[in-house]
Amino acid sequence: MRPTLREYVAGTGQSSLPMSGPNWGYVFGALGAVLFSMKAIFVKVAYQPGSGISENEIDAITLMAMRLGFSMPIYLLIMALVLRRIWHSDKENPKLSDMVLAGALGILGYYICAFLDIEALKYVTAQLERLILFTYPVFVLILSAVFLGFRPKFLSVVFILIGYSGIIVIFAGGDITESDNLWLGVGMLLACAILFAAFQLLAKPMIARLGSTLFTCCAMIAAGMVIFTHLTVQNLESGVFQTASNLPLRIWMIGIALAFLSTLIPSFLVNIAIGRIGAQATATLGLLSPVATIIFAILWLGEPFGKYDAFGTLLTLIGIGLYSWHSRKSDPTPPKYPAALHK
Repeated sequence: MRPTLREYVAGTGQSSLPMSGPNWGYVFGALGAVLFSMKAIFVKVAYQPGSGISENEIDAITLMAMRLGFSMPIYLLIMALVLRRIWHSDKENPKLSDMVLAGALGILGYYICAFLDIEALKYVTAQLERLILFTYPVFVLILSAVFLGFRPKFLSVVFILIGYSGIIVIFAGGDITESDNLWLGVGMLLACAILFAAFQLLAKPMIARLGSTLFTCCAMIAAGMVIFTHLTVQNLESGVFQTASNLPLRIWMIGIALAFLSTLIPSFLVNIAIGRIGAQATATLGLLSPVATIIFAILWLGEPFGKYDAFGTLLTLIGIGLYSWHSRKSDPTPPKYPAALHK
């Protein structure tokens, strides 16, 4: 018997879909990782001059508003379906205070972090952005050690050093660091990675209480409300409404691509993959994200990629990949974060 839409969204019911086998989980996870990696590419394309718009004229908050504007109705629908299912079951209704806290965390993760990330792409290459953000699990470890008393294992420290040695190699002789205001962009990305690590740690108990789907919906919707408020206030102060019809079709198409191709669709694909092959295998497939970013950045954006970039990237992927694998291996019950948390 095929699951209803409500059961499918909520992750319940027995599936008899033709692509429900476990091997398809790897396909969905890989495709989700690749689509997530397209976010930086789409943003860089939006910043390019053309269609009467100069380079970097589109601001980050406009792109964020378009991304959430197209995807928020879907999150509202999903939240309604999940809440309806809970209300018609024997499960305890979610507390309003938990949903409010999830929304507050969403403002941190999907508004503040997203703004820092998208704004930083004005100053750094898509490849460097992806590599720096790829190291955010390191900051999860650091924050856990400082505030939760967690003692990192020796191998974890070794793998972290390997990962960051790759970043050092790239800054020492790589081509992808050749850009104006480089350190401003790097500072924004490091702040984004640190705050996103804090978001993950704070999100863990909320996800346990609400479930990943409802948590993600509350977080995304709250972030969207703040984003639209930010955009409205900014436009009223400047007297220029960038989201009006004066934006070229190219920007609208990028906004649609950001909403569906790099947000909604990959989030569903990764959640399906988690259900098929587990969180650890799905997270391992996340290694494809920076690789895909490099390929698209070279072929589409024409970004450079020299031998130092290649060697440094390889070290970073190996180091952070081994660290992620080791940390999950040492923790038999890793938190099941929602797919939307994949940067």
